[in-house]
Amino acid sequence: MRTQVGIVGAGPAGLMLSHLLHLRGIDTVVLECRSRDHVERRVRAGVLEQGSVDLLVRTGVGERLLREGLRHEGIELRFDGESHRVPMTELTGRAITVYGQQEVVKDLIAARLATGGRILFEVDDVRPGGLDTDAPVIRFRHGGRAAELHCDFVAGCDGFHGVSRAAVPAGVLSTYERTYPFAWLGVLAAAPPAVDELIYAYHERGFALYSLRSPQVSRLYLQVAPDEDIADWPDERIWSELRTRLETVPGWSLNEGPILAKGITPMRSFVVEPMRWQRLFLAGDAVHIVPPTGAKGMNLALSDVALLGDAFAAWYAGGRTDLLDAYSRTALERVWRAQHFSWWMTSLLHRLNTDDPYEAKLQSAQLRYVTTSRAYATSLAENYVGPPG
Repeated sequence: MRTQVGIVGAGPAGLMLSHLLHLRGIDTVVLECRSRDHVERRVRAGVLEQGSVDLLVRTGVGERLLREGLRHEGIELRFDGESHRVPMTELTGRAITVYGQQEVVKDLIAARLATGGRILFEVDDVRPGGLDTDAPVIRFRHGGRAAELHCDFVAGCDGFHGVSRAAVPAGVLSTYERTYPFAWLGVLAAAPPAVDELIYAYHERGFALYSLRSPQVSRLYLQVAPDEDIADWPDERIWSELRTRLETVPGWSLNEGPILAKGITPMRSFVVEPMRWQRLFLAGDAVHIVPPTGAKGMNLALSDVALLGDAFAAWYAGGRTDLLDAYSRTALERVWRAQHFSWWMTSLLHRLNTDDPYEAKLQSAQLRYVTTSRAYATSLAENYVGPPG
C-alpha cells in the first residue's frame, strides 16, 4: 500500500490527525492493533477543554458532542466539611464539556469511514522502518497476511505501550517521569448523578472525585494504594468509602446504583523529548502521560495533532519545513504546562503522607487560599479549561 502519512494508533490522536489531514486533501492510512469494537468501547477520559470542543466542532465532528455533551461552567472543591465552587466560565469566559473519549473515537471513526478513510483494525507485528530516509515503510500483518505501507511520514499515535516510540534508536530520546505513591480506583455506575458539576474532594482518608458521563451514568474515583487489589473492593465497600469521603456537606448525599465497571489506574507523570525523530512524529500518550487529576490527557493528544496537521499541510502545500521542525518544541511548551498543572492538582488534593499532620495542614491552607483568592482561583480555572482554541 501507498499513502502520504502512515498513522499508527486509532485513538483520539491518530483518528483526529487522519481527519484533519483528510480535510487538507492529504491521504492517510490508520493502523490499529485492537478491534473497532474495542476502541469504541474502552472507557477513558471524559473532560474536554473549550479548545478541544472548538476543534471538534470546527472540523465537522462535533454535532453529537454539542447535542449530548454536558457543559460545565465550574467545579466544586470539598474539604474540611465545606463546599466551594470555582466559577470557571465567570473567571475565564471558557468552559469544559463532559463527553467520553470513547464517544470522540466513535465520532471520528464514523467521519473517516463516511469519506472513504482507510482504518485497518486488528493488525499485528507492526514495525516502522526507514524512518531516517525519505521513504519510510510500516510493515505489519493483517488478516494473517504480511503487508507493507509506504509513506512520506509516520505518525506514532499508539499510546504508552505502542511500538512507535521504541522505533527510535537508543540514546536519542530523553525521558522524564514520576510515579505517585497512590492510584485511582474508578467505577462507572448506573446511577443518576447527584451533581451538576464535578466534585473534587480532599479527605483525611484520601481523595475522591464525583464525575458523570450522562444523565443516567456516574463516574466516581477513590484514591487507593498503588498495589491495591480490585478483588478486595466489593461494591458495598466502594459505596461506603465514597459516602465517607464525599458526603461531608450537611444535607447532601450521592446516588447509588449498580456498578457497571471498575478498575485501578496507577498515577504517573511521563514525558519524552523530542517528539520527533527524522520522519517519525510522536503524539499523545506515546510521548506524554499526566495524572488524570487535571483532566489533560485527551486534550493534550488533540492539541498535538492540531499542530502536526498544520505542519504536514504546510509541507505538502509548498514544501515548508519550519512547522515540522518546530513541532516538538511547540508541543512540549503546552505539554510541560499541563504537566505542572496536573502535578499541582494532584499534590493539592491527594493525601500525600498519612503520617504527617503538617503536610495535611499545608494542603488545607492551600485549598482555602484557592477558594478565597480570585487571582488563585483564576489561575486554576485558566489551566483547567485550557487555552483558547
